[in-house]
Amino acid sequence: MAEVRKFTKRLSKPGTAAELRQSVSEAIRGSVGLEKTKIVEPLDYENVILQRKTQIYSDPLRDLLMFPMEDISISVISRQRRTVQSTVPEDAEKRAQSLFVKECIKAYSTDWHVLNYKYEDFSGDFRMLPCKSLRPEKIPNHVFEIDEDCDKDEDSSSLCSQKGGVIKQGWLHKANVNSTITVTMKVFKRRYFYLTQLPDGSYILNSYKDEKNSKESKGCIYLDACIDVVQCPKMRRHAFELKMLDKYSHYLAAETEQEMEEWLLTLKKIIQINTDSLVQEKKEPVETTQEDETSSQGKAENIMASLERSMHPELMKYGRETEQLNKLSRGDGRQNLFSFDSEVQRLDFSGIEPDIKPFEEKCNKRFLVNCHDLTFNILGQVGEHARGPATNVEPFFISLALFDVKNNCKISADFHIDLNPPSVREMLWGGSTQLAADGPWRSSSPESFIHGIAESQLRYIKQGIFSVTNPHPEIFLVARIEKVLQGNITHCAEPYIKNSDPAKTAQKVHKTAKQVCSRLGQYRMPFAWAARPIFKDTQGSLDLDGRFSPLYKQDSSKLSNEDILKLLSEYKKPEKTKLQIIPGQLNVTVECVPVDLSNCITSSYVPLKPFEKNCQNITVEVEEFVPEMTKYCYPFTIYKNHLYVYPLQLKYDSQKTFAKARNIAVCVEFRDSDESDARALKCIYGKPAGSVFTTNAYAVVSHHNQNPEFYDEMKIELPIHLHQKHHLLFTFYHVSCEINTKGTTKKQDTVETPVGFAWVPLLKDGRVVTLEQQLPVSANLPPGYLNVNDAESRRQSNVDIKWVDGAKPLLKIKSHLESTIYTQDLHVHKFFRHCQLIQSGSVEVPGELIKYLKCLHAMEIHVMIQFLPVILMQLFQVLTNMTHEDDIPINCTMVLLHIVSKCHEEGLDNYLRSFVKYSFRPEKPNAPQAQLIHETLATTMIAVLKQSADFLSINKLLKYSWFFFEIIAKSMATYLLEENKIKLPRGQRFPETYHHVLHSLLLAIIPHVTIRYAEIPDESRNVNYSLASFLKRCLTLMDRGFVFNLINDYVSGFSPKDPKVLAEYKFEFLQTICNHEHYIPLNLPMAFAKPKLQRVQDFFSFAVDRLTSVDSNLEYSLSDEYCKHHFLVGLLLREVSIALQDNYEIRYTAISVIKNLLIKHAFDTRYQHKNQQAKIAQLYLPFVGLLLENIQRLAGRDALYPCAAVTNSGSRDEFTCGFTSPTNRGSLSADKDTAFGAFQNGHGIKREDSRGSLISDGATGFPDQSGTAENTRQSSARSSISQCNRLDQYEIRSLLMCYLYIVKMISEDTLLTYWNKVSPQELINILILLEVCLFHFRYMGKRNIARVHDAWLSKHLGIDRKSQTMPALRNRSGGMQARLQHLSSLESSFTLNHSSATTEADIFHQALLEGNTATEVSLTVLDTISFFTQCFKSQLLNNDGHNPLMKKVFDIHLAFLKNGQSEVSLKHVFASLRAFISKFPSAFFKGRVNMCAAFCYEVLKCCTSKISSTRNEASALLYLLMRNNFEYTKRKTFLRTHLQIIIAVSQLIADVALSGGLRFQESLFIINNFANSDRPMKATAFPTEVKDLTKRIRTVLMATAQMKEHEKDPEMLIDLQYSLAKSYASTPELRKTWLDSMAKIHVKNGDFSEAAMCYVHVAALVAEFLHRKKLFPSGCSAFKKITPNIDEEGAMKEDAGMMDVHYSEVTSSSVLDCEALGKRMHFFWSRLDFSDFPDPSSFYGLIVEGFRGVPEREMVQHN
Repeated sequence: MAEVRKFTKRLSKPGTAAELRQSVSEAIRGSVGLEKTKIVEPLDYENVILQRKTQIYSDPLRDLLMFPMEDISISVISRQRRTVQSTVPEDAEKRAQSLFVKECIKAYSTDWHVLNYKYEDFSGDFRMLPCKSLRPEKIPNHVFEIDEDCDKDEDSSSLCSQKGGVIKQGWLHKANVNSTITVTMKVFKRRYFYLTQLPDGSYILNSYKDEKNSKESKGCIYLDACIDVVQCPKMRRHAFELKMLDKYSHYLAAETEQEMEEWLLTLKKIIQINTDSLVQEKKEPVETTQEDETSSQGKAENIMASLERSMHPELMKYGRETEQLNKLSRGDGRQNLFSFDSEVQRLDFSGIEPDIKPFEEKCNKRFLVNCHDLTFNILGQVGEHARGPATNVEPFFISLALFDVKNNCKISADFHIDLNPPSVREMLWGGSTQLAADGPWRSSSPESFIHGIAESQLRYIKQGIFSVTNPHPEIFLVARIEKVLQGNITHCAEPYIKNSDPAKTAQKVHKTAKQVCSRLGQYRMPFAWAARPIFKDTQGSLDLDGRFSPLYKQDSSKLSNEDILKLLSEYKKPEKTKLQIIPGQLNVTVECVPVDLSNCITSSYVPLKPFEKNCQNITVEVEEFVPEMTKYCYPFTIYKNHLYVYPLQLKYDSQKTFAKARNIAVCVEFRDSDESDARALKCIYGKPAGSVFTTNAYAVVSHHNQNPEFYDEMKIELPIHLHQKHHLLFTFYHVSCEINTKGTTKKQDTVETPVGFAWVPLLKDGRVVTLEQQLPVSANLPPGYLNVNDAESRRQSNVDIKWVDGAKPLLKIKSHLESTIYTQDLHVHKFFRHCQLIQSGSVEVPGELIKYLKCLHAMEIHVMIQFLPVILMQLFQVLTNMTHEDDIPINCTMVLLHIVSKCHEEGLDNYLRSFVKYSFRPEKPNAPQAQLIHETLATTMIAVLKQSADFLSINKLLKYSWFFFEIIAKSMATYLLEENKIKLPRGQRFPETYHHVLHSLLLAIIPHVTIRYAEIPDESRNVNYSLASFLKRCLTLMDRGFVFNLINDYVSGFSPKDPKVLAEYKFEFLQTICNHEHYIPLNLPMAFAKPKLQRVQDFFSFAVDRLTSVDSNLEYSLSDEYCKHHFLVGLLLREVSIALQDNYEIRYTAISVIKNLLIKHAFDTRYQHKNQQAKIAQLYLPFVGLLLENIQRLAGRDALYPCAAVTNSGSRDEFTCGFTSPTNRGSLSADKDTAFGAFQNGHGIKREDSRGSLISDGATGFPDQSGTAENTRQSSARSSISQCNRLDQYEIRSLLMCYLYIVKMISEDTLLTYWNKVSPQELINILILLEVCLFHFRYMGKRNIARVHDAWLSKHLGIDRKSQTMPALRNRSGGMQARLQHLSSLESSFTLNHSSATTEADIFHQALLEGNTATEVSLTVLDTISFFTQCFKSQLLNNDGHNPLMKKVFDIHLAFLKNGQSEVSLKHVFASLRAFISKFPSAFFKGRVNMCAAFCYEVLKCCTSKISSTRNEASALLYLLMRNNFEYTKRKTFLRTHLQIIIAVSQLIADVALSGGLRFQESLFIINNFANSDRPMKATAFPTEVKDLTKRIRTVLMATAQMKEHEKDPEMLIDLQYSLAKSYASTPELRKTWLDSMAKIHVKNGDFSEAAMCYVHVAALVAEFLHRKKLFPSGCSAFKKITPNIDEEGAMKEDAGMMDVHYSEVTSSSVLDCEALGKRMHFFWSRLDFSDFPDPSSFYGLIVEGFRGVPEREMVQHN
């Protein structure tokens, strides 16, 4: 058993390993050479702008340099009221005497005071910008090759319809021919053949599996190359042979003799036509030359002018192209690259604070109750002139209220309704018809109004709106029904229950009722009740279908609310309750409140908007009794002052004072005096049909009950000022229920007899008391009765009071206060009362105020919330005005801290935000020496933070510091505006002492963040953000240079060795600061002249720059000067630079900050002009330097080839050892096993050709640097670092997106200046970045997007193999989640909805974004590289274009074609390539052949594109290449292009990459058509040579079908390739191509010995060529020791192509080829485990030794 590692011994529980790895990782971070950021002192901003005032004002872009005028202002916003008028009575402030009441009234009357930052919309994240949309309204849909249907191919008829079309078709048998199969073993396959004439007149024979020719053909025979057709019966019946030009034959056989004859006849005719046309072509050039000799001979004509003379419209169009026109064309319809960024598309607002709204009344669940009708089964015609429908024969009265059975309480006030018809109401008023019309109060006096509403409109309200804060199914609407007092409930209900003769009973009941009403009309008795549930669920869904229960007879012993609640709890269990039902129907409906409901009034009868005058159907809001729970509380905003009084019970069974006290009525009055002549106040809300306000209210009467219970609710409108004499007076009457039929006056006067009095003062210690109370009852009411409230005063009082039953507490009452101006909290009351005493000038006892301040910690939370603005404003007033004691400010701040923390703990911090924004208004202190709020509060914050003992308070202050900083900021701004100091220079706005206080506050905060962060994570994070937000505000208000210093001091407190948490804090701080609305002016994007000495030194360094008239003051590096002049951006870029060397999470944070900032600039509506954007981009120029420093990680091998080893060879056919998964050497690609996956390029080609590759020039990824050992050593060192901190796809894409924004927006002059200033190597690296952009933003296709999403789902809980070996920080849950977001190279996981049900629409939308991103990136790179070639033309032409700079520029041009661009993008790419060929012909047609070869290869691939426009453009480009070559050789030949096209076609076939045969044929036809239509060329041999080239291509293409047929049979494929290689024995370059291809197939199949043998043949071929060139001592014969077959390489012929002077440089490239081949052979043999072959090292040595004799000039020429 292996020894347990020490590392694992310490693991005690699962998950500890990850933690230890995390700590190890942190330790490593600390040991890595991350030096502390050099502190750069910021500039004195105010002085600089003063000194450079002229420069700033004269700058045309001064808006970028200056803060706008009137940046801040205070606006007074009217309160948005629901009511038509203010709820506060007009003279309320005058009548109020208590400080608390005054402050409440002031709070409800004052409008909102809002501090406006004019550009605040621009001060947040880019998501908060005020622009209409960051996303374009319509995203163009780009067409990409990769999205075209794989199975879809062209219909052959599209090519055939233009000329002859299909000549003949039918079944034939075709033989598969190769060198290993003898004639007798020929294998025939049945195929369906189409003989077709192509548009250019040539003929082709295509074979398919069946009659359907929609698929790719299985083979093709170009009859141009056919010289004869003969029968061959020996091979097979009806067989015939097609003899080709290259001594090759095709064998076909018909099914019948007749068919064979037909085929033979047709084919012979075609061969004859071809022969005749060849003869004709030989004559034509001679004739044309003679005719047009004058126009073409001896004239060196401009190629563009020559094209304009062409008759072909396309060529004429190309002839008119210029760089400027191409640039304008690219500029059409461009998109903002950031529009398609995942962050912008997703627009996640989760981290954005919601809009802060003013305080408003809480909108609970509301519903409308509409009372229609109440009918019993005793009905009749009532009244003297009885007409109309029958009605109840006596009046009934309804009251509705909500009861909560779950919480066992009544939760609403009573809503009283009178549904009696007028004829029944007359019974109460008597016989007068005049009274019947409007009620008993109609008189000649004018009608009174309540809040502008006539009393008559308020008497018969039938609709009420109830509201419920906490809805649930156990809330019931209870209806209590009363009638006029008559007697016993059972006796009164009996006629309604037992009704044998309805008509007779009705008459009897009505007669009795009429007598009772006339005598006892003002008294009520309980009669019945009913209930119904309101809600279906806890969400507040109304039970609209619910109905009221039957009308139950009221039990005289169960009258109280508690009894009702008990009955309701058994509501759903009717079997348990035996309630007596009174037959009848209560028609009351419950419905949702209509949106457009008008004519409502509040519970105080204040009309709500909208309200019509003289309306009759008024709806009243019924008061809700909200539970006194914090979560249901909200700050009061309206005036309301109601007291609800409930007489509960009177115990009179043992009293002896009164003889008769049975039918007891309670009359409640509200009085303000106990004098003998005192009157009751008219402030009790009356019941329907009566006056709105009355002086008294009666409770229901229980018949013959000496201990009556009551359920009545008396609602009182309390006066604004309450004093000690205000009290409730209860008067008890014995009511005589005897009915005297004679109705004498004597009897009438004895209806009620007083039987006692009770009273209760409203205030106790100045507060309204609402506890349940037991009161004694007095038999008389002498003046001054309030003096005997308690037992003590009763003994000492001189008032003659006769107590009932020995002054025992006989009356039980309860009251409920619904007031927004009175508090029942003792501590709040005492604090305000003490403050009032101080304000009135009374002498203050030392320490008294502190005592009351400390007591405020004990106030009830719901009171704190309800009166939040009032309490906070009073505390701020104390903070500034009462500072005579040192401890008052700090104690006051501690109370503020307590309130703020409680609000947060209850989740009600939004009320604090509303207070700061709308309610808080700093008031000038009364004392002249007193400090302002911002000064005092900042000072006390420092004091709290420096308390070493009270860590709880410190932590609270840190956690909720935002509140205090916001208060300070608003106080500062208000002070500046109201004192008119805003116009002063910023240095004079605030005293130096205040600057010192702020600096001290910052220093006090820093250690709590940088040292205590682990102990208090939430607190430190919060104060970090709050401080940043505050300093951001200070930049608007204060001396900006001072604030810069504060920012610098704070950031200096962090270190690169800090843990990840602190790094996040630092970037959150910087991001907040940099989101300042005037961030650009703060950075002063202008030129800063250098000091004189520096200018002298620079004169020599930048002499070239001066000659080229560039700005020598351009700041392009992250120098100390730059960081000083442009402080914020310099600070941010320095921190980002350090973060890029850190671990993933920190890098991710840093990159996100810089990217989001640039997104914000790009969409900022203030800076949309191109000159403004250019200036902003210039500000970020040092960011490009950061990318150049990290170029290895962006473009190096570690980022792109994690598993593949790349050789140092710069040859075209570079080889990788990672042969298990061949990489696309033609473009940048990632390894398949990386987390992001690697896909084929846009054309779906697997290719190991490295021409133009970014990586092929050396191990470092930089061109032409792989020669020295020093470079290699540096490379490996950098490589090891980058492996630890390798950038992932998301990071690279984000950084490159920022880079693209800069190069796109920056002005061309600045860009040129920058390019001229950087070193040559940096210039190449800048170009490398462009190429990297093309790779990383390449479009992957819809299929890959869907695949990546599926991979995301399948790997949701897993991580890639490589990351399992990384430190734990990559595997921790937080890190993993962050990594999962960036799973794929497509970033599809950003915008796709990650669910298993991703729709096609999601995939399509993601593809749309990816396509537009790729297109915009492509066009941006194209703009940049076009401008670069324009500026550096002379440097690019050095050495005839064979230099590193040209190579890199050319690589970028090829990268467009390799990375699969959109159709739109390719149109512009081809235009640029046409210009490129015209501008640099020598690079293509002189010297080395590499550029021409690579160009032909890539353009030929485009000639097979499924997109017709791409094919047309590629064909035209190929034609122009040939034409330019022809012109370059002074119209002699285009031999180089001719040969390279043939080689490229061969390579494409060898790689089985040339799909779309018919499409390629169409491209060849287009090329021929160009040649035939090009008028200036007709006088030359050019058209004939073009036609000859197309014939040769078709000859090569005939091998394609067989290759495709045997693609999955490696041995057959190798055999076919061997045959082809053998057929090209005379042309070494073509033979080498096929031998290389064979070697690759062997490597792929694991046949290393065969691969080595292929390379032996290649080496022998090159050796033989060099031997014949006299550059090598021995030829292929030297290799005979390895294999006797090597003689095949001696068959080469020195034809015209090989002797071409332009092709002779192949010698030097072959030198390196051979050296590389020797190394490869050694590698392969080292992997073999057999000894059949001799050691190849000798041959490797032989080859190397031989090349030492190669002339030095050849090697120099190559280098």
